[in-house]
Amino acid sequence: MLWHGRAMHRRKYARPGPVLALKGASLKWYEIAPAEAPVPAEISALARSFLEREAERGAMKVEGEQGFVLLHRCGESFYFLLPCTWRNGNELWETVYAKDGPGSPDFAIVPLHGPHRPTYCVWELGVIQREQQAWDSYLFSQGDDAARTEYLRAGYEGPV
Repeated sequence: MLWHGRAMHRRKYARPGPVLALKGASLKWYEIAPAEAPVPAEISALARSFLEREAERGAMKVEGEQGFVLLHRCGESFYFLLPCTWRNGNELWETVYAKDGPGSPDFAIVPLHGPHRPTYCVWELGVIQREQQAWDSYLFSQGDDAARTEYLRAGYEGPV
């Protein structure tokens, strides 16, 4: 860990999980957490179930899209859940959900106000950089089923 101003910075670890299928969308799954404190299985299951319910009720419209989900453990019991999809060929879109400790039984949308707002932290960008490279390869492919399969297969596991 290194001290930079107001916060300690340390490496985290990105772990891929099974692809999440949502109403015709295929989303890669990543969990980001300290290596010694991975995302608990029950939080991962809750996050996956939450996104399935959001898609089923039409709150998250991702039909026919590809992308990825980041489930990021921040501290002891706060989690960001970031479904991201590629739209218009080259744009990355996201929805921001969070769960704040045991007092929060489920994930909820994070309202973002104002013209200047947060996007991704340094750990999330570690995965996003690799996803950008995988999507770029897909864009230069034939765009067929084999290329989509290759995109979904091209995940990342390691330090971020």
